Amino acid sequence: MERFIRDYFAACNEGDVDGVASYFEPDGVHYFPPGMYEGPFRGARTIGEKWHAAVTEGGSFWTIDQMMTDPPTRRAVIEWSHFKRRAGVLLRGDEWYVFSERGFIQEIRAYYASPQDPELSVLQIEGYDYEGLGYATSAPPLEDS
Repeated sequence: MERFIRDYFAACNEGDVDGVASYFEPDGVHYFPPGMYEGPFRGARTIGEKWHAAVTEGGSFWTIDQMMTDPPTRRAVIEWSHFKRRAGVLLRGDEWYVFSERGFIQEIRAYYASPQDPELSVLQIEGYDYEGLGYATSAPPLEDS
């Protein structure tokens, strides 16, 4: 899994559309926080095209700073840095990976280190089915003191 993710990042850094796509299931999804891009990237080819554009237009370059893998559950998490070299911007964040039974990336959920948007009351990655997948969607009510 670690080698697979590192090779995927190498394809991203090369802006290789087909190379990036080859690491995903055909219906793979890459999720992002609200307001990032135009929402989730859906489909292996689309993901490859989006990262190609980031490299060729923005000079993007990514590093893997830390990684943990859990092969029995087909999950991994990484901490990354994204250098948008043409804009002089550095983004940091984490990504959770879910692999298919065939060993390809089924989904990536990206979390960015950034300030909380005061305009939003719910801050979560856009388009991800939290409720349908059993995540908590509300807290218990506060008790009167």
